[in-house]
Amino acid sequence: MTAISRIDTVIFDVGNVLYRWNLRCLFEKLIDDKQELDWFLENVVTPEWHFEHDAGRALKDMVPERIAQFPQYEAHINAYAARFNETIPGPVHGSLELVERLAAQNVAIFGITNFGSEFWQGFRPTAPIFDLFSDIIVSGDEKLLKPDAAIYQLALNRFNVAAPQCLFIDDRLENIEASEALGIKGHHFQDAMSLEQELKALELL
Repeated sequence: MTAISRIDTVIFDVGNVLYRWNLRCLFEKLIDDKQELDWFLENVVTPEWHFEHDAGRALKDMVPERIAQFPQYEAHINAYAARFNETIPGPVHGSLELVERLAAQNVAIFGITNFGSEFWQGFRPTAPIFDLFSDIIVSGDEKLLKPDAAIYQLALNRFNVAAPQCLFIDDRLENIEASEALGIKGHHFQDAMSLEQELKALELL
């Protein structure tokens, strides 16, 4: 069996690769005092708690439980569920243009994102760039999170691609290292300019 020598498939992460994401973007609208805001993000609506939804836990279970712990922040915790799109302030500069250029070159484009199922259903219609993707693995749907090797293996199987033909782009180094352990070439995303150079070096652009 001959090895696949050329990368012809690009797999993108979403948060902070294609679209900026930060819980602070919502809650700085609701909490004026910076010290209180910092405390809230470290203790109430924390990234770690949010990642439970990415892993497949339902908001109907998470939100009442958190309100019971922090009843003084009931309105804020409800806002997390109702206004999550406000934690996504817009595209990462230059990234969507790279997706469009890849699509124009007929490069196969896929996604693997740690994203809660309910939040993805609310965000996806606002982002037509994903119409250019052949498929996207959403962690909350699969109840698998990066960097678990199983989510990458699921992607390879579902996308019907072999690891050596893929480039995976993510802003978190541990996610890149996990993909590389399976033979997928990784790009640790810093900015669109560096990614563009990588894509050109691989003759994808």
